[in-house]
Amino acid sequence: MQTLSQFFSQIPVLYKTAALLLLSNCFMTFAWYAHLKNLGNSPLWVAIISSWLIAFFEYCIMVPANRIGFSGLSLGQLKILQEVISLSIFVPFAFLYMKQPLKLDYLWASLCMLGAAYFMFRDKL
Repeated sequence: MQTLSQFFSQIPVLYKTAALLLLSNCFMTFAWYAHLKNLGNSPLWVAIISSWLIAFFEYCIMVPANRIGFSGLSLGQLKILQEVISLSIFVPFAFLYMKQPLKLDYLWASLCMLGAAYFMFRDKL
């Protein structure tokens, strides 16, 4: 029977990195923006400390994601992957949680990010 360590070692670097970045971006999006909705009437220091506490967990996931990712991806590929994932988390967050209207600009920004991802990853396609 395969151990958990052996199982994870078989997962491609790109998939492990993307999964960790997805999770870390959920935390970071809340750290950066949720206080606008939830703590709008609180003192600024409360919003800052709350955001830092959330961001701590984001960093606990982001740092391993980058270390794992850098073992098989270039720094530029890591950055573009992070930005694509960030936008893919931000748009649903803005629409569903913050109740912001969907805009056609999100589509255009997404297409630009896909173009950037293509150029950064075309050697792996």
